[in-house]
Amino acid sequence: MAAAPQSKSLFFGALEFLDLIFHSVVREVRTQSGNATFGVLKEVGNIAVFLALFYTIAVFLGRGASIRGSLFVFLLTGIILFLTHTKAVGSVRSASSATSAIMMHSPMTVILSILAKAFAGLYFQFVAVSIIITLLWIFGADLTVDNPGGLVLPVFFAWASGIAVGMVFMIFSPVVPGLINAISPIYQRAQMFTSGKFIPAAYMPAAMVGWFDWNPLFHTIDQARVAAFVNYNSDVSNMAYPIWFTVVAITIGLMGEFWARKNLSKSKHGQ
Repeated sequence: MAAAPQSKSLFFGALEFLDLIFHSVVREVRTQSGNATFGVLKEVGNIAVFLALFYTIAVFLGRGASIRGSLFVFLLTGIILFLTHTKAVGSVRSASSATSAIMMHSPMTVILSILAKAFAGLYFQFVAVSIIITLLWIFGADLTVDNPGGLVLPVFFAWASGIAVGMVFMIFSPVVPGLINAISPIYQRAQMFTSGKFIPAAYMPAAMVGWFDWNPLFHTIDQARVAAFVNYNSDVSNMAYPIWFTVVAITIGLMGEFWARKNLSKSKHGQ
């Protein structure tokens, strides 16, 4: 007979946690930009700048080894996943760690801070992408996608792997701040060249692939294009790598958070 109250308490506990996440995300959205509308317009501008730049390069310098089909779909599958990943890394990287002063205020936790940062960034990206796609559709751009359902997994793990990387940076920043401050911008800038957003993976020389395939974003972008284009197949990339990369990185992050909560936060509070 004691199982019913326990399951009921777990249910209400889950509802309370979801409510905390919702209010934390709303607060984070307002904090990041001061105004949600301004934040969305900023993200729309970021996507528009990348799209205009790469479209100009493709039109005036030639598409090179590009996939036959819609140029807009080709560019969007690279740009959207690239920005989603890098936004997640940057947002979670700046989340409050176990040593932050706000962690002394209940019910704030590191996990809650990470989720608030991640979902706030995803909210801006989702609304901005919806606006860009709507505008392109209004102006008659070809946005035909062969398998829309096949885009779900690549998009999700472009975001999730960004959370995982940002979580590792955030957790270990109090321990080795100099190293993390050096590695984090290098990783972010490396995405510009190693994500494969402008070069289809299947058309790369074998020697070049080795410089790209360590990157989970490279795999998710390529698999998104496999789903988007009926005439594109690739055996260079796969979804198993970003999935396992995300699992391993999040596990490392959680282990680091547990250690920091037990050690660094205690030493700080004991001062």
